Amino acid sequence: MCDKFYRNFADTNATEFSGFKHLSMKRFQIILLVLIAIAIGVIVSLVGDFSTYETFASAARHPDKEYRVIGVLDKDLPQMYDPQKDPNYFSFYVKDKAGNIRKVVYTGSRPTDIERSEQIVLTGHMQDSVFQCSQILMKCPSKYKNDQVAIGQMPGSNSHSGQ
Repeated sequence: MCDKFYRNFADTNATEFSGFKHLSMKRFQIILLVLIAIAIGVIVSLVGDFSTYETFASAARHPDKEYRVIGVLDKDLPQMYDPQKDPNYFSFYVKDKAGNIRKVVYTGSRPTDIERSEQIVLTGHMQDSVFQCSQILMKCPSKYKNDQVAIGQMPGSNSHSGQ
């Protein structure tokens, strides 16, 4: 009699719990789908913000649009920065990836060590033949570059195995 009662009780509870389990599984799936949809939305919105680096020619074709131009500082042409006269005016020349050299006017103070930068990323727009820059990012050489070479070629080490 106890066995029969236990089996009936177990079967009844199993069906009740399986229904609850099925319901909670549906909730879990719905929540998971909502989270995936949110993640996809965030990724799509972020991808829209990423832009490739353009040239001064691209920026000149659409002067009303903001571009990111990558280039190198032309050290042969003059830089103008006089903090006593205007601390928020810095002009210099940059050669973009297509080889075009343009004057850049940055409305901010002169970045420290701009001459040492390997590349410069400028955010702004063209106005006539001058690139009006609102942000400068400098890609400087790594101070660890020589250390990495030294580690890769340690004296006395032999790269051949099985000697």
